[in-house]
Amino acid sequence: MKYLYGIDIGGTTVKMGLFGEDGTLKEKWEIKTRTEENGKNILPDIAQAVNDHSKANGFDKEDVIGLGVGVPGAVLEFSKVNECVNLGWGSVDVAGELSKLTGCKVKATNDANAAALGEIWMGAAADYNSAVMITLGTGVGGGIIVDGKIIDGSRGYGGEIGHMTVDPFDDRVCNCGKTGCLELYASATGIVYETKKALKDFKEATTLKDLDEVTAKDIFDAAKEGDTFAKERVDDLGQKLALAAGNIALMVDPEVFVIGGGVSRAGQILLDAVNAHFKKYTFGKAQETGFVLATLGNDAGIYGAASLMLS
Repeated sequence: MKYLYGIDIGGTTVKMGLFGEDGTLKEKWEIKTRTEENGKNILPDIAQAVNDHSKANGFDKEDVIGLGVGVPGAVLEFSKVNECVNLGWGSVDVAGELSKLTGCKVKATNDANAAALGEIWMGAAADYNSAVMITLGTGVGGGIIVDGKIIDGSRGYGGEIGHMTVDPFDDRVCNCGKTGCLELYASATGIVYETKKALKDFKEATTLKDLDEVTAKDIFDAAKEGDTFAKERVDDLGQKLALAAGNIALMVDPEVFVIGGGVSRAGQILLDAVNAHFKKYTFGKAQETGFVLATLGNDAGIYGAASLMLS
Protein backbone atom coordinates (compact mmCIF):
# COMPACT_ATOMS: atom_id res chain seq x y z
CA MET A 1 0.00 0.00 0.00
CA LYS A 2 1.07 3.56 -0.69
CA TYR A 3 0.47 6.40 1.76
CA LEU A 4 -0.41 10.10 1.83
CA TYR A 5 0.20 12.71 4.49
CA GLY A 6 -2.47 15.34 5.03
CA ILE A 7 -1.38 18.46 6.91
CA ASP A 8 -3.61 21.30 8.13
CA ILE A 9 -1.67 24.29 9.47
CA GLY A 10 -3.53 26.38 12.04
CA GLY A 11 -2.46 29.30 14.18
CA THR A 12 -2.12 27.14 17.31
CA THR A 13 -1.55 23.59 16.13
CA VAL A 14 -0.66 21.71 12.96
CA LYS A 15 -2.99 18.75 12.43
CA MET A 16 -1.36 15.81 10.67
CA GLY A 17 -2.81 12.61 9.26
CA LEU A 18 -1.52 9.48 7.55
CA PHE A 19 -3.87 8.07 4.91
CA GLY A 20 -3.98 5.09 2.65
CA GLU A 21 -4.48 5.99 -0.99
CA ASP A 22 -8.03 4.62 -0.66
CA GLY A 23 -8.84 7.47 1.76
CA THR A 24 -8.58 5.45 4.96
CA LEU A 25 -7.27 7.55 7.86
CA LYS A 26 -4.61 5.39 9.49
CA GLU A 27 -3.34 7.74 12.18
CA LYS A 28 -3.59 11.40 13.19
CA TRP A 29 -1.70 13.64 15.58
CA GLU A 30 -0.83 17.28 16.20
CA ILE A 31 2.25 19.38 16.73
CA LYS A 32 2.52 22.93 18.04
CA THR A 33 2.55 25.77 15.51
CA ARG A 34 5.56 27.86 16.42
CA THR A 35 4.65 31.29 15.05
CA GLU A 36 7.48 33.18 16.76
CA GLU A 37 10.22 34.69 14.58
CA ASN A 38 7.79 35.08 11.68
CA GLY A 39 6.94 31.38 11.71
CA LYS A 40 10.36 30.31 10.49
CA ASN A 41 10.15 27.00 12.38
CA ILE A 42 6.76 25.86 11.08
CA LEU A 43 7.83 24.07 7.91
CA PRO A 44 10.99 22.53 9.44
CA ASP A 45 8.86 21.24 12.34
CA ILE A 46 6.38 19.68 9.91
CA ALA A 47 9.18 18.12 7.89
CA GLN A 48 10.76 16.71 11.04
CA ALA A 49 7.44 15.22 12.13
CA VAL A 50 6.89 13.60 8.72
CA ASN A 51 10.43 12.32 8.45
CA ASP A 52 10.33 10.88 11.99
CA HIS A 53 6.97 9.24 11.35
CA SER A 54 8.09 7.73 8.04
CA LYS A 55 11.28 6.39 9.63
CA ALA A 56 9.40 4.91 12.59
CA ASN A 57 7.04 3.10 10.21
CA GLY A 58 9.83 1.89 7.93
CA PHE A 59 8.55 3.77 4.87
CA ASP A 60 10.77 4.06 1.83
CA LYS A 61 10.38 7.17 -0.31
CA GLU A 62 8.39 5.21 -2.91
CA ASP A 63 5.87 4.23 -0.20
CA VAL A 64 4.76 7.84 0.22
CA ILE A 65 2.83 9.42 -2.66
CA GLY A 66 3.29 12.85 -1.14
CA LEU A 67 2.26 15.54 1.32
CA GLY A 68 -0.78 17.75 0.92
CA VAL A 69 -0.90 20.94 2.98
CA GLY A 70 -3.70 23.33 3.90
CA VAL A 71 -2.63 26.84 4.93
CA PRO A 72 -4.62 29.87 6.21
CA GLY A 73 -3.98 32.09 3.21
CA ALA A 74 -4.28 32.40 -0.57
CA VAL A 75 -2.12 29.84 -2.39
CA LEU A 76 -0.82 30.18 -5.92
CA GLU A 77 -0.02 27.24 -8.19
CA PHE A 78 -0.51 24.76 -5.31
CA SER A 79 2.73 26.02 -3.86
CA LYS A 80 3.30 29.64 -2.82
CA VAL A 81 1.62 32.01 -0.37
CA ASN A 82 2.23 35.74 -0.43
CA GLU A 83 1.10 36.25 3.16
CA CYS A 84 -0.27 34.26 6.10
CA VAL A 85 -0.84 36.77 8.88
CA ASN A 86 -1.83 34.15 11.47
CA LEU A 87 1.46 32.33 10.92
CA GLY A 88 3.71 35.37 10.69
CA TRP A 89 4.59 34.53 7.08
CA GLY A 90 5.26 36.85 4.23
CA SER A 91 5.99 35.24 0.86
CA VAL A 92 6.69 31.52 1.37
CA ASP A 93 7.02 28.68 -1.15
CA VAL A 94 5.30 26.11 1.07
CA ALA A 95 5.43 23.19 -1.35
CA GLY A 96 8.95 23.93 -2.56
CA GLU A 97 10.45 24.20 0.92
CA LEU A 98 8.68 21.15 2.31
CA SER A 99 9.67 19.11 -0.70
CA LYS A 100 13.33 19.97 -0.12
CA LEU A 101 13.07 19.10 3.58
CA THR A 102 11.28 15.76 3.13
CA GLY A 103 12.25 14.57 -0.34
CA CYS A 104 8.53 14.06 -1.08
CA LYS A 105 6.17 15.58 -3.60
CA VAL A 106 4.13 18.38 -1.99
CA LYS A 107 1.05 20.39 -2.94
CA ALA A 108 -0.54 23.19 -0.92
CA THR A 109 -3.91 24.91 -0.94
CA ASN A 110 -5.95 27.28 1.17
CA ASP A 111 -7.29 25.63 4.33
CA ALA A 112 -10.93 26.27 3.42
CA ASN A 113 -10.34 24.68 0.01
CA ALA A 114 -8.73 21.72 1.77
CA ALA A 115 -11.81 21.27 3.96
CA ALA A 116 -14.05 21.35 0.89
CA LEU A 117 -11.88 18.79 -0.86
CA GLY A 118 -12.06 16.58 2.22
CA GLU A 119 -15.85 16.63 2.28
CA ILE A 120 -16.11 15.85 -1.44
CA TRP A 121 -13.52 13.06 -1.17
CA MET A 122 -14.66 11.18 1.91
CA GLY A 123 -17.32 13.29 3.63
CA ALA A 124 -20.80 14.74 3.17
CA ALA A 125 -20.33 15.43 -0.56
CA ALA A 126 -18.67 12.13 -1.44
CA ASP A 127 -21.49 11.29 -3.87
CA TYR A 128 -20.95 14.50 -5.84
CA ASN A 129 -18.40 15.90 -8.25
CA SER A 130 -19.15 19.61 -7.76
CA ALA A 131 -19.75 21.13 -4.33
CA VAL A 132 -19.38 24.38 -2.44
CA MET A 133 -18.43 24.34 1.22
CA ILE A 134 -19.33 27.22 3.53
CA THR A 135 -17.56 27.07 6.88
CA LEU A 136 -19.18 29.02 9.71
CA GLY A 137 -16.84 29.48 12.65
CA THR A 138 -15.04 32.46 14.17
CA GLY A 139 -15.04 33.72 10.60
CA VAL A 140 -16.70 32.47 7.42
CA GLY A 141 -14.64 30.47 4.93
CA GLY A 142 -15.43 28.76 1.70
CA GLY A 143 -14.22 26.33 -0.89
CA ILE A 144 -15.55 25.82 -4.42
CA ILE A 145 -15.03 22.49 -6.19
CA VAL A 146 -16.23 22.13 -9.79
CA ASP A 147 -15.76 18.83 -11.63
CA GLY A 148 -13.42 17.76 -8.84
CA LYS A 149 -11.15 20.81 -9.20
CA ILE A 150 -10.63 23.75 -6.84
CA ILE A 151 -11.75 27.12 -8.16
CA ASP A 152 -9.23 29.41 -6.47
CA GLY A 153 -8.83 32.09 -9.12
CA SER A 154 -5.87 33.83 -10.72
CA ARG A 155 -4.61 35.31 -7.44
CA GLY A 156 -5.93 32.78 -4.94
CA TYR A 157 -9.02 34.75 -3.92
CA GLY A 158 -11.57 32.36 -5.40
CA GLY A 159 -13.86 30.96 -2.74
CA GLU A 160 -13.68 33.96 -0.37
CA ILE A 161 -17.35 33.44 0.38
CA GLY A 162 -17.14 35.12 3.78
CA HIS A 163 -16.42 38.43 2.11
CA MET A 164 -19.30 38.42 -0.34
CA THR A 165 -21.46 41.50 0.22
CA VAL A 166 -24.87 40.54 1.59
CA ASP A 167 -25.84 43.95 3.04
CA PRO A 168 -24.62 46.92 0.99
CA PHE A 169 -26.23 49.41 3.38
CA ASP A 170 -24.48 48.42 6.61
CA ASP A 171 -21.39 50.57 7.27
CA ARG A 172 -19.83 48.25 9.86
CA VAL A 173 -16.31 47.37 8.68
CA CYS A 174 -15.16 43.75 8.38
CA ASN A 175 -11.61 42.63 9.21
CA CYS A 176 -10.96 42.54 5.47
CA GLY A 177 -11.65 46.28 5.20
CA LYS A 178 -14.99 45.94 3.35
CA THR A 179 -18.48 46.51 4.69
CA GLY A 180 -21.54 44.27 4.44
CA CYS A 181 -19.57 40.99 4.35
CA LEU A 182 -21.33 37.69 5.04
CA GLU A 183 -18.79 37.05 7.81
CA LEU A 184 -20.21 39.99 9.78
CA TYR A 185 -23.55 38.21 10.10
CA ALA A 186 -22.98 34.47 9.67
CA SER A 187 -19.85 33.81 11.75
CA ALA A 188 -20.36 32.77 15.36
CA THR A 189 -19.21 36.20 16.51
CA GLY A 190 -21.37 37.90 13.90
CA ILE A 191 -24.49 36.00 14.92
CA VAL A 192 -23.97 37.06 18.55
CA TYR A 193 -23.25 40.69 17.58
CA GLU A 194 -26.39 40.97 15.46
CA THR A 195 -28.46 39.32 18.18
CA LYS A 196 -27.24 41.67 20.92
CA LYS A 197 -27.91 44.65 18.66
CA ALA A 198 -31.46 43.50 17.92
CA LEU A 199 -32.06 42.61 21.57
CA LYS A 200 -31.73 46.26 22.60
CA ASP A 201 -34.88 47.16 20.66
CA PHE A 202 -36.88 43.98 21.34
CA LYS A 203 -39.61 44.76 23.88
CA GLU A 204 -41.23 41.35 24.24
CA ALA A 205 -40.13 38.39 26.35
CA THR A 206 -37.21 36.22 25.26
CA THR A 207 -35.13 33.77 27.25
CA LEU A 208 -31.99 35.34 25.78
CA LYS A 209 -32.51 38.40 28.01
CA ASP A 210 -31.89 36.20 31.04
CA LEU A 211 -28.36 35.24 29.96
CA ASP A 212 -25.27 37.15 31.09
CA GLU A 213 -23.41 36.20 27.92
CA VAL A 214 -25.19 35.03 24.79
CA THR A 215 -23.53 32.49 22.48
CA ALA A 216 -24.52 31.32 19.02
CA LYS A 217 -25.50 27.98 20.56
CA ASP A 218 -27.82 29.76 23.00
CA ILE A 219 -29.57 31.46 20.11
CA PHE A 220 -30.16 28.23 18.21
CA ASP A 221 -31.23 26.39 21.36
CA ALA A 222 -33.76 29.11 22.17
CA ALA A 223 -35.09 29.01 18.60
CA LYS A 224 -35.52 25.24 18.85
CA GLU A 225 -37.57 25.81 22.01
CA GLY A 226 -39.87 28.19 20.14
CA ASP A 227 -38.48 31.54 21.36
CA THR A 228 -39.92 34.07 18.88
CA PHE A 229 -36.97 36.47 19.02
CA ALA A 230 -34.40 33.70 18.59
CA LYS A 231 -36.37 32.28 15.66
CA GLU A 232 -36.26 35.71 14.01
CA ARG A 233 -32.49 35.85 14.44
CA VAL A 234 -32.02 32.39 12.93
CA ASP A 235 -34.30 33.35 10.05
CA ASP A 236 -32.23 36.48 9.38
CA LEU A 237 -29.08 34.34 9.36
CA GLY A 238 -30.74 31.94 6.93
CA GLN A 239 -31.70 34.80 4.64
CA LYS A 240 -28.15 36.14 4.40
CA LEU A 241 -26.66 32.68 3.86
CA ALA A 242 -29.28 31.97 1.21
CA LEU A 243 -28.47 35.22 -0.59
CA ALA A 244 -24.79 34.31 -0.76
CA ALA A 245 -25.53 30.71 -1.74
CA GLY A 246 -28.01 31.80 -4.39
CA ASN A 247 -25.46 34.04 -6.07
CA ILE A 248 -22.85 31.27 -5.93
CA ALA A 249 -25.34 28.77 -7.39
CA LEU A 250 -25.93 31.01 -10.39
CA MET A 251 -22.19 31.39 -10.94
CA VAL A 252 -20.85 27.84 -10.59
CA ASP A 253 -23.99 25.65 -10.41
CA PRO A 254 -22.79 23.14 -7.74
CA GLU A 255 -24.62 19.92 -7.06
CA VAL A 256 -24.67 20.57 -3.32
CA PHE A 257 -23.69 23.05 -0.62
CA VAL A 258 -21.90 21.67 2.45
CA ILE A 259 -22.26 23.70 5.65
CA GLY A 260 -19.45 23.16 8.16
CA GLY A 261 -17.71 24.85 11.06
CA GLY A 262 -18.78 25.17 14.68
CA VAL A 263 -22.07 26.92 13.84
CA SER A 264 -23.14 23.91 11.75
CA ARG A 265 -23.55 21.93 14.98
CA ALA A 266 -26.91 23.68 15.26
CA GLY A 267 -28.08 21.00 12.83
CA GLN A 268 -31.26 20.85 10.83
CA ILE A 269 -32.62 24.18 12.06
CA LEU A 270 -29.77 25.90 10.21
CA LEU A 271 -30.45 24.05 6.96
CA ASP A 272 -34.18 24.81 7.29
CA ALA A 273 -33.45 28.52 7.71
CA VAL A 274 -31.35 28.62 4.53
CA ASN A 275 -33.81 26.56 2.52
CA ALA A 276 -36.64 28.90 3.55
CA HIS A 277 -35.04 31.68 1.47
CA PHE A 278 -32.79 30.01 -1.09
CA LYS A 279 -35.23 29.62 -3.97
CA LYS A 280 -36.03 33.33 -4.18
CA TYR A 281 -32.37 34.05 -4.96
CA THR A 282 -32.14 31.47 -7.76
CA PHE A 283 -34.29 30.19 -10.60
CA GLY A 284 -34.88 27.12 -12.72
CA LYS A 285 -32.97 23.95 -11.91
CA ALA A 286 -30.57 25.91 -9.67
CA GLN A 287 -33.39 25.99 -7.11
CA GLU A 288 -32.95 22.24 -6.67
CA THR A 289 -29.43 22.57 -5.21
CA GLY A 290 -29.29 20.80 -1.86
CA PHE A 291 -27.74 21.73 1.48
CA VAL A 292 -26.07 19.18 3.76
CA LEU A 293 -24.10 19.34 6.99
CA ALA A 294 -20.39 18.53 6.93
CA THR A 295 -19.46 15.17 8.45
CA LEU A 296 -15.67 15.22 8.83
CA GLY A 297 -15.50 17.92 11.49
CA ASN A 298 -12.00 19.13 12.34
CA ASP A 299 -10.49 16.34 10.22
CA ALA A 300 -11.83 17.77 6.94
CA GLY A 301 -8.65 19.76 6.36
CA ILE A 302 -6.27 16.82 6.65
CA TYR A 303 -8.50 14.66 4.44
CA GLY A 304 -8.64 17.34 1.75
CA ALA A 305 -4.96 18.15 1.96
CA ALA A 306 -4.10 14.47 1.49
CA SER A 307 -6.45 14.22 -1.50
CA LEU A 308 -4.44 16.91 -3.30
CA MET A 309 -1.79 14.29 -3.95
CA LEU A 310 -4.21 12.11 -5.91
CA SER A 311 -4.95 14.80 -8.51
